[in-house]
Amino acid sequence: MANTTSAKKATRKMARRTAINKSRRSRVRGFVRKVEEALAAGNLDQAQEALKAAEPEIARAASKGVLHRNTASRKVSRLAQRVKALNA
Repeated sequence: MANTTSAKKATRKMARRTAINKSRRSRVRGFVRKVEEALAAGNLDQAQEALKAAEPEIARAASKGVLHRNTASRKVSRLAQRVKALNA
């Protein structure tokens, strides 16, 4: 357990940040899940709409440090590739 005042404050701060990051990560997963469900159903229009909504959300998570920017880029790229394949 933290002893000094600054260590206690750091612990509180860490707990707040963890909660925020967990919320953002969960939100991203929800957006990605909507794209994947549309892909599984074979619904092109719904998949494209879901991807359009998921892309900025993933980018936001990367800018906030929740995801690494390369990870975010890879996720968007792979989702876009799958949506495009559904189109063909």
